[in-house]
Amino acid sequence: VRRVMLRKMKSLRQRLQEQGLLESYLEQHPYNLAAKYFPGIAVEPLENYMDDEYFGTISIGTPPQEFTVVFDTGSSNLWVPSIFCSSPACRNHNRFNPADSSTFLSTNDTLFIAYGTGSMTGVLGYDTVNVAGINVRDQIFGLAETEPGDFFYYTPFDGILGLAFPSIASSGATPVFDNMMMENLVDRQLFSVYLSRDTQGGSFVLFGAIDPYYTTNGISWIPLSAETYWQIAMTSVSINGAPVACSSGCQAIVDTGTSLLAVPVRALRILLSRLGASSSGEISCEAARRLPDLIFHINGREFPVPPRAYVLRSNGYCTLGFQGMDVPTEEGELWILGDVFIREYYVIFNRATNQVGLSRLP
Repeated sequence: VRRVMLRKMKSLRQRLQEQGLLESYLEQHPYNLAAKYFPGIAVEPLENYMDDEYFGTISIGTPPQEFTVVFDTGSSNLWVPSIFCSSPACRNHNRFNPADSSTFLSTNDTLFIAYGTGSMTGVLGYDTVNVAGINVRDQIFGLAETEPGDFFYYTPFDGILGLAFPSIASSGATPVFDNMMMENLVDRQLFSVYLSRDTQGGSFVLFGAIDPYYTTNGISWIPLSAETYWQIAMTSVSINGAPVACSSGCQAIVDTGTSLLAVPVRALRILLSRLGASSSGEISCEAARRLPDLIFHINGREFPVPPRAYVLRSNGYCTLGFQGMDVPTEEGELWILGDVFIREYYVIFNRATNQVGLSRLP
């Protein structure tokens, strides 16, 4: 049972704002959040991390080389920058040097992951990866050789550690948690996530256990509807007892690598109208204090997300933490339950039973 403490850092949006670069950045890098979820393509849209603030530390190699990573339940690959990368985005981040590790094994296999605004390319290698004291030997990971554009340059993390299923891993790479399970390095075949609110500390990813301190309200277990992402079926979304979206059912992905609630575009227009926000999601902070809970109906239960969670406050302005996204699926429209949702619940990702557990936080 090992716990990776996550720390909040300035988000990419905040860093760009402080340098007066946000407006030009957004103009130059139009993106499609939906790209991450197109089936059959290993994609990682960079802008998903525009507001992401939760990062943890891992090490790779012998002796260990440290990296700050996003623990991402919406992807399956582990990759970090390497010394072979000459992109500006690599030069101001930690880079892995295989020559400095006595346990590194090289391969001739290449890695390509497409982004909403470009791509990363690299090679695959094997080495010991240490996650919260768990040594995963011969873990396959990507050594980035190119990182696109300038957006990685500003991100506060070095790489990504994917925690979704092997079925969506690029180049058939075995995910870190799958190796933990196969090597019996965790007591239980599950991991759990707590993301703190506001400026509070204490966020973590816990491998192999459920912390009872965060489950005093009980656990609601929800079966997965697909073993790719952590995908579940939703019945509807309501406000003040009346359905406003997903009224004939839809799909949802619980994704720690997405900061906002990603909503089908048609549903987003309805939500913004019902909540009295502008088409861009802006709302007066006075009006925001009177907003109702957003209720997600899942597996016969109600999961409320109060306005304190979905209203984002910055520099005296208030916006709703929703983002438009259209992804066609065979099962219907797709929603992404990102950090705005996860901060309200202790989330358990159970590979033994292929379920997501939700326990409402006080």
